Amino acid sequence: MNRVQRGKLAMAAVAIGAGLLSVTGCGYINAQQTSHQYAASDGVKADLGSLQLRNIVIVSAGADKPGRVIGAVFNQSSSDATLVIDGANGAQTSIPVKAKSQTYLNEDSDAAVLSSTGGAPGSLVTVSISSGSASSKLKVPVMDGSLVEYQKYLPAGATPTATPGSTSTEGAHESDHATEPTATPSESGH
Repeated sequence: MNRVQRGKLAMAAVAIGAGLLSVTGCGYINAQQTSHQYAASDGVKADLGSLQLRNIVIVSAGADKPGRVIGAVFNQSSSDATLVIDGANGAQTSIPVKAKSQTYLNEDSDAAVLSSTGGAPGSLVTVSISSGSASSKLKVPVMDGSLVEYQKYLPAGATPTATPGSTSTEGAHESDHATEPTATPSESGH
C-alpha cells in the first residue's frame, strides 16, 4: 500500500467516523423519548400504594356541576381496596377495587360521580386521593361533551357543549353544512 492509498483510506475512515458520530450524537444530546413514562392520552396517571390509576379524567358540563370520574384503577395487592376521591366543596366518591383486579370507570356499573367538579372544562382541578393509610393530591383534567367520546360520560341531566358543525339552522339543507370528522372511542383510547 503506497502513501496515496493510505491517505485515502485514512480520509475514508475519518468520514465514516464523523458520519457515525453525527448519527449517534443525537442520542447523547437529546433525551430518549422511550425512557420517559408519561400519560399518552387526555387523562393523568398516579400510583397510590398498591393502586395504579390510569387515564383519569373528570367529565363535566361546568365548574359548579357534577363531574364523572373516568379511567381505570388497578389493584396489585392480594386484598380488596377502596379508592376515595375528594373533590371541591366536599364532593366525594368511593371506588371499590377487588384484589389482583381492575375497575374500569368507563362502564355504567362503575360510575364514580363527584357532586361538584370545582373547575371549568379545560382546566385542571386538584383532588385528594386516598386508599387505606396512603393519600396524595392529583391534578386531573376536566373535559366536557364537546368531544364525542366524552358525551356519554356527562353526568345525568348535563347537556353537551356544541361543537363546530353540530348546530343547524331551521330550513337549511344538510348539504349546506360542512361536517368535520370526529374521533371514535377506539381512536381516543376510551
